[in-house]
Amino acid sequence: MERMLMSDVKKVVLAYSGGLDTSVILKWLQDTYQCEVVTFTADIGQGEELEPAREKARKFGVSEIFIDDLREEFVRDFVFPMFRANTVYEGEYLLGTSIARPLIAKRLIEIVNLTGADAISHGATGKGNDQVRFELGAYALKPDVRIIAPWREWDLTSREKLLAYAEKHGIPVEMKHRSGGSPYSMDANLLHISYEGRALEDPAVEPEADMWRWTVAPEQAPDAAEYLELEFRHGDICAINGKTMSPATVLTELNRLGGKHGIGRLDLVENRYVGMKSRGCYETPGGTIMLKAHRAIESITLDREVAHLKDELMPRYASLIYNGYWWSPERRMLQTMIDASQATVNGMVRLKLYKGNVMVVGRESATDSLFDPAISTFEDDAGAYHQADAAGFIKLHALRMRIAARLAAKKGK
Repeated sequence: MERMLMSDVKKVVLAYSGGLDTSVILKWLQDTYQCEVVTFTADIGQGEELEPAREKARKFGVSEIFIDDLREEFVRDFVFPMFRANTVYEGEYLLGTSIARPLIAKRLIEIVNLTGADAISHGATGKGNDQVRFELGAYALKPDVRIIAPWREWDLTSREKLLAYAEKHGIPVEMKHRSGGSPYSMDANLLHISYEGRALEDPAVEPEADMWRWTVAPEQAPDAAEYLELEFRHGDICAINGKTMSPATVLTELNRLGGKHGIGRLDLVENRYVGMKSRGCYETPGGTIMLKAHRAIESITLDREVAHLKDELMPRYASLIYNGYWWSPERRMLQTMIDASQATVNGMVRLKLYKGNVMVVGRESATDSLFDPAISTFEDDAGAYHQADAAGFIKLHALRMRIAARLAAKKGK
């Protein structure tokens, strides 16, 4: 592919939130590249009013404005497939930010194709993972797309410079930015909300109590436990307490319940793909409940070796998502295997929520349970299991260790 010149860029699709950074980027693209800008704002459940983004874009002459409700697609096609694998990064992180990026990249490319644009642009910085996730996704879906990452090009390297640029060009800035910005850099969607920056840059400092937005402190959660029943079909939750719900509605309701009981807080130092360690705090109330429940239904419906193989592959799968390889052939291959394993993951899980804890108190599957009480009982099993068989089983598995022990004994003489 020949390198495009700046003058070759006639139209750019910008991933646009309407906040300070992307509002500055919008004007900067118009001035620097002398190009038309198309804005794309995704509603993936961040809980913010999106119409102000439309008004800001119009103010700067944008005629093609896309504000898309992607909540159902996000949960159905990205969150649910990830949870079928019980995905956790570095033992703790439920990948709330990571899993949203391939969807945004997909929609950016769709809009490029719809509008005939030459390039896409995003507001991710040169220090973070998101630049990698957006761009790997874009290249996988449109190999020759041009990508403009202003944070890697411009000299607006501080908040003060951004504010000065905004003031010079009449870009509206909320008062919270003028007084020094939000206390934390935050990212939110239906799966989670994350916090970075400010006091959290010292990993020894406890997060401020008023930082958390979605969950009550466990100490302040209700004194009475709450029970709920989740129904699974092919590894996905399809109903809560007997009420059938869409994927996005399921996650919304689990967020409400988890937040009410102080569930899903996480304080983590993670290893970024670009090489540095980063401290972040996360609230993932619904996802925390989903993970616990999914493992519970798998415990009675999956064959032992299938379950263990999934657990062995999960860290690799998690790294693929964290590092931005959702659209890679290896992630797709793993997904095919994972989805095949979920054919029998059907049934109900009963949970108890109490002061930051999710406790499994029951699980059943009328059609696919591998749990046989006649075999596992401590009472009389009427010959279902012959305990004498265990002696040969044990001796065969001990054979190599017995041989090694005999050899060691000979050498010790």
